Amino acid sequence: MSPPMVPPQPDEAAQPQQSQPPASQEASASSLMAIIALILRIITFVSLIVSTIIIVTTNATFGGPYQTVEINFNDIYAYRYVLAVNVLGLVYTKLQLPSSIRLVISGKPLWKNPGFLVYDFLGDKVLLSLLASGVGAAFGATLDLKKNLDDLDDIFQEEYNSTVLALIRVKLDEFFSKAYVSAGFLLIAFLTSIISSIISSLVLTKKA
Repeated sequence: MSPPMVPPQPDEAAQPQQSQPPASQEASASSLMAIIALILRIITFVSLIVSTIIIVTTNATFGGPYQTVEINFNDIYAYRYVLAVNVLGLVYTKLQLPSSIRLVISGKPLWKNPGFLVYDFLGDKVLLSLLASGVGAAFGATLDLKKNLDDLDDIFQEEYNSTVLALIRVKLDEFFSKAYVSAGFLLIAFLTSIISSIISSLVLTKKA
């Protein structure tokens, strides 16, 4: 009587290898993520530079019968805060750029200490919070100031048939338009920072 047939067993050594992604695919995914992170950092940095240049050059000058009045961003506390947020964002992003460039070129981080990943993670979250508050302050202050000025000018024209604020309104409309543009670039920096924050979270989770 012949012995019973034993079904063939799967190759146990080869089975776990089939479930793991190839090393080349992991390296390619890491390289792609590093390139995306670098592009986002550059966009953030450039957007913050443009926003800073515009906000510091935002001013309006209008003359009266006796003197000339000039208004600039320093006269509005919300715009001072926006400038401070821009500067902090520029400093942080500039510190991050060398590491991002090194990671794209060599595939190795600039800092080998694992604590840098935590710094990267927390730094992105802090920057994100600052940029969010800066965007809110810039758009909110500009919208409120412009609306109040427009309403006041309309009241003077309708109730008193006076155009005393008409020239000021035109000048300040240009002032507020530049402030809106600065806030727009700050918003771009905020959006790119959201993606950077997501990437740093994924990297930290992967290394944990």
